[in-house]
Amino acid sequence: MLRINRLVIISFLIFTQVALWGQNNTNSPYTRFGYGGLADRALGAGKAMGGIGIGLRSKQQINPMNPASYSCMDSMTFIFDIGASGQVSWFKEGDQSERKLNGNIESLAMQFPLARGLAMSIGLLPYSFVGYEFGEIAEQNDLVWTEAFAGQGGLNDLYAGISYEIWKKRLAVGVNAGFLFGSITHSRALVFSEATGGDDVTRRQKYRIRDLKLDFGIQYVHPFSATDQLVIGATYSPRNSLNTTVYEEQIVGTSTSAYSRQDTVTTSKFGMPDSYGLGVSFVRSNQWTVGADMIYETWNKCYFNNEKGQFKNRVRLALGGEYIPNMRSRNYLANVSYRVGVHYSNSYLRVNPSGENAYEGYGYKEIGATIGFGFPMIDNRSFVNVAFEYVKVRPELRTMIDEQYFRFSLSYTFNEFWFFKRKVD
Repeated sequence: MLRINRLVIISFLIFTQVALWGQNNTNSPYTRFGYGGLADRALGAGKAMGGIGIGLRSKQQINPMNPASYSCMDSMTFIFDIGASGQVSWFKEGDQSERKLNGNIESLAMQFPLARGLAMSIGLLPYSFVGYEFGEIAEQNDLVWTEAFAGQGGLNDLYAGISYEIWKKRLAVGVNAGFLFGSITHSRALVFSEATGGDDVTRRQKYRIRDLKLDFGIQYVHPFSATDQLVIGATYSPRNSLNTTVYEEQIVGTSTSAYSRQDTVTTSKFGMPDSYGLGVSFVRSNQWTVGADMIYETWNKCYFNNEKGQFKNRVRLALGGEYIPNMRSRNYLANVSYRVGVHYSNSYLRVNPSGENAYEGYGYKEIGATIGFGFPMIDNRSFVNVAFEYVKVRPELRTMIDEQYFRFSLSYTFNEFWFFKRKVD
């Protein structure tokens, strides 16, 4: 009990910091629009398998992508997972190119049993990232000025989930109740040259979001033998309006003589989409695992800052697999989990809508491949999970910014018999 209390205290302290550390994981100019770049919810093994998880059901990994998965854990086990990530980004526009480096703590989760067939998970996950800086020098008639854009922030999901096996080892249901929170700040600055004599103008806009979020899940297990099984999973997250406060500030003039105007708006409409997920996995001889996920989100029905139609529906497809050579071997490499995956998605954003594109705007396609490893610790229950990911962002319009990412993820999954009482002679 003392060890559990210590872990709860440490977890709380980390929870209070992750929200600060996990909001600058990107430099993409596309995060200027909407809620920014969307984060994947996969942890550990799923992250290295293309980001799948809806159909995964593991006793040794936390899987918040489908809350129905929690109940498969052993009734004597406690699981704790903490993850960090880093990435190298390449941006190219015409003849210009740039490279950026980011990294931070990304996720924290724990899972524990409440009764036989009943388990709970608590965690903090990123929902979106915003981070960018770019600008240009403009000239019109006799006026010359610099226009600079910058943004930072993101949204986080603090969730508590519960899962119950309504049909022993065959059918489970679950729900996550999340608190979605965070702030997103955008700024635009017009700086005129001294010769021009114009007044500098800086406008900042901040969205502060606080609201609830629900995720429902179900999983059905069809056993073919004692070691072979097929898992079919489904998830649903209902769309909802977000409690959002908008802060606006405009500063006109130089640093020595400037005046500002501030406004606070609490009636602007913001929303999140319906999200439907379907996943399947097949496990053979506790050695091979293959799985696939599909997620569909109805972003075109969402409001953003009182406007509807700024987004388009999003689809994400993922395929992944895992291979463990021999879990009973004394050879360490035979106990390592080897994982691969691929994924595809389209953006939910509409960039630069105009009459020329029927106000549909332009988006981008995202294609990625992953590879990773699960290194067991001495007890063969805890793991260090490593994942490498390459992502190519392909814009629909050739003149838009081309992006490439190489991401590195590291997580530690602590798995122990915390509730097991050993007899001492």
